[in-house]
Amino acid sequence: MAIDSSVRVLAGWPRRHPGTLALLAAVLLWLVFGAPKSPVFAALREWSPALATGFAQNILISLLAIAIGSVLGLLVGALAVSPLWITRLPAKIWVQVFRNAPWLVLIYFTTYVFPFELHIGTSWISFPDWVKVTLGLALPASANVAEIFRGAIGSIPGTQWEASRSLAFTRGQIFRSIILPQCFKRMLPPWMNLYAVITMGTALASLVGVHDLIDTAQIASNTVNRTGFTVLIYFSVLALFFAYCYPISRFTQFLERRYAFS
Repeated sequence: MAIDSSVRVLAGWPRRHPGTLALLAAVLLWLVFGAPKSPVFAALREWSPALATGFAQNILISLLAIAIGSVLGLLVGALAVSPLWITRLPAKIWVQVFRNAPWLVLIYFTTYVFPFELHIGTSWISFPDWVKVTLGLALPASANVAEIFRGAIGSIPGTQWEASRSLAFTRGQIFRSIILPQCFKRMLPPWMNLYAVITMGTALASLVGVHDLIDTAQIASNTVNRTGFTVLIYFSVLALFFAYCYPISRFTQFLERRYAFS
């Protein structure tokens, strides 16, 4: 049923967005028929594999950051809704610190606080910069996931808790069997939106030496050293991030409509 609805949404997209479709078609025709005549496009085609490899690094960082952040965020969120103040307090501090800290500061923090190599037994294991960036982005992700989780639990009507207690369910049983299944549906749209934001935040990785899409674009721009190519390659970087994040945004809007609660 969900797949059928998604297909209908995608099938109706050209009809609802004719201007965007026409623009994309015009750009595609221009790239196919006009680009081969320009030397800057020839240079772009030459650098395309390197750009794709760099963007794959951004995607890897974003996926690991949202995965680590989600696990930590669910744990922190569970502590935040605990009836004990001694567990709520550290969860509240965690959320407030990492939600309000600049992402670039957290990336610099994890990059320079963690060592470049880890000494385990008699071996030295490299601790690459992209892993440190992943941890730096996972911290704000965990704080935001914790708030999403807390908000989802708070949106459950209190009558459900009361009705469950009247049926002799324990708090743990109510939480696992009744509350959590409803929370995950409510969490999915903002969680996907957070992932899109984390993906765009991976552009900061180049500032600490990670060889990602932005770093590759900078190297290509300095190598070719032509103004037209510089403009084109950064437009291509923008297009890659847009092409990856825009479908996530559209699907998030679809889920918000599908799981809308009154």
